[in-house]
Amino acid sequence: MKKSYMCSLICHNGIVGGGIYIDEKSITYKTNKLTVDKEYKNLVLPLNEIYDLTWKRIIFPIATIRMTNGKQYKLIIFNKSQFNKHYTEVKIKQ
Repeated sequence: MKKSYMCSLICHNGIVGGGIYIDEKSITYKTNKLTVDKEYKNLVLPLNEIYDLTWKRIIFPIATIRMTNGKQYKLIIFNKSQFNKHYTEVKIKQ
């Protein structure tokens, strides 16, 4: 089942609002902002390529998703508890 959450991607251009979706295969970040690099408009992170997901809180909860290829993505996710619960459920099924 696909779930969606409001979030913002932290990238070299600043903070970009959008949505993040979790399904059985991937976490996908989407934004419709015109000024964002093509790489970030529809960023698909396959679950089997996610090395780990860690959290820290500055003002908002920030998730750092590290990939097996060494890349990492930081996202402000506004419903941390529900996102984390759903992420754990789909990751266990793999």
